[in-house]
Amino acid sequence: MAALVGWFTNWLAIQMSFYPINFTGIGFIGWQGVIPRKAEKMAHICIDRTLKQFGDLNAVYRKMEPQRIAEQVIAQVSPRIDEYVDEVMYEVQPVLWDNLPIFLRNRVYEWTREQLPHTVELLVEDFGDDLDELVDLKALLSRELRRHPDLMNRIFKEAGSVELRSVVNNGAVIGGLLGAILAPIWARYPEMWFLPLGGFGVGFLTNWIAINLIFRPLHPRRVLFWNLQGLFLQRQSEISETWAWLVAEELLTVEKVADAMINGHHGDRTRAIIQKHLRPMLDSSLIMKITAQVAIGMSGYTNLKKAMNNQALHATYDVFGNPGFNKERIPVVAGVLGDQMKSLKPAEFQDILRPAFREEEFQLMLVGGLFGALAGGLQYLIMNHLLF
Repeated sequence: MAALVGWFTNWLAIQMSFYPINFTGIGFIGWQGVIPRKAEKMAHICIDRTLKQFGDLNAVYRKMEPQRIAEQVIAQVSPRIDEYVDEVMYEVQPVLWDNLPIFLRNRVYEWTREQLPHTVELLVEDFGDDLDELVDLKALLSRELRRHPDLMNRIFKEAGSVELRSVVNNGAVIGGLLGAILAPIWARYPEMWFLPLGGFGVGFLTNWIAINLIFRPLHPRRVLFWNLQGLFLQRQSEISETWAWLVAEELLTVEKVADAMINGHHGDRTRAIIQKHLRPMLDSSLIMKITAQVAIGMSGYTNLKKAMNNQALHATYDVFGNPGFNKERIPVVAGVLGDQMKSLKPAEFQDILRPAFREEEFQLMLVGGLFGALAGGLQYLIMNHLLF
């Protein structure tokens, strides 16, 4: 019976760590899974630890092949230059553009295409220098985890599947050992209160031992024939790789980071950088500038710049929303995050995961103890009233 109590209370503690995803209860009486409730805190700690290794987000960006990002922008935008130019001109001067001789239109298309590579390279470089101030990673993570509260559950389950199974199975072993200690005492002192109290002790202790088995000891420790270390810490390398891959795939995608740059707290600054690089593109050709000012006037020329800026933002969504490009970047982002998580000291690695449980450990152990007490009381009733 003690083995069953140990197994069940550990299984229950795992379930209470993950579910329910949203708070369920009446008023302040209720429960929300520990991990969904602490998801933002864990994600923020993870980012803080990772960025601490680099210094800032700009250094991370430099490791993510910005030249490849520039190549992707050019490769995707260049074939659609005609379309983008048409959209800008039809917004500013539709009649003029419709009546413009085809050879002049082609000249505008060609000129824009020639300007594109240099402009994009400067733009990508400029973003890299200011990325730390353009993207609020904590705000991005908080937003995504509020939208998808199950994300951290999935990350934990996939990264720690081996450890979670081990915790549940160890509960049966630990419960059985504790039961073997309690059985002869019960045989000698068959008091009514003993089995519920013993059940409480089994449930409470198995949950306490299970939680500590995950995180303790920090460093490998030799005990008889075994090297003991916290289950998560033993597999720091594998867990780091899985964790980093899922974060790169679900949270820190190129598309979501780009969206945070444009629509986040510092979106105005992002737009200003785009405008800063587009203005010389139009002004650099004296012939194009004079022709445009004569054809559409000074106010029209200003509107043309605004339209170009808006079109550049539209093109940015097209480029960074490309599923193929996002998929291609996952290994790069995951590699950067994973390498840094692997290099963390055991205490630092534990600090990413432990905060989710530290504040709730006593509650989980208490619930385990209460269910153990119920099981002990049930066992007493069965043994004394049903069997005899």
